[in-house]
Amino acid sequence: QVRLVESGGGLVRPGDSLTLSCGASRDILKVDTMAWYRQVPGTERELVASITNDGLTKYAEFVQGRFTVSRDNAKNTANLLMTSLKPEDTAVYYCNADRVVYALDDGRVITVVNRWGQGTQVNVSS
Repeated sequence: QVRLVESGGGLVRPGDSLTLSCGASRDILKVDTMAWYRQVPGTERELVASITNDGLTKYAEFVQGRFTVSRDNAKNTANLLMTSLKPEDTAVYYCNADRVVYALDDGRVITVVNRWGQGTQVNVSS
């Protein structure tokens, strides 16, 4: 199995910046669209930003101009640069990949869809 692993969360002050990173738990061959979601307890998970393997990006209106999503196709990783953070950005941030292709040790190629990370907590507070 392959998992996504997020890192970079933490406690910051309003106006600060933070970069989240997402990678896979093992070497992978290809990953299609990668996305960042966030969730506050008691609410639904919401899309923050996404990026295709061609570099096309999409952002939620509430982060336009503040957050930047990027990816490294050679490493199959994605980052989320968050600037001008606000208290309402406090949430657990999750990485998602809509399709991941990887090879088993015996050479078989496996495709899995809709992979999620375990989430990383971001707290914005003064």
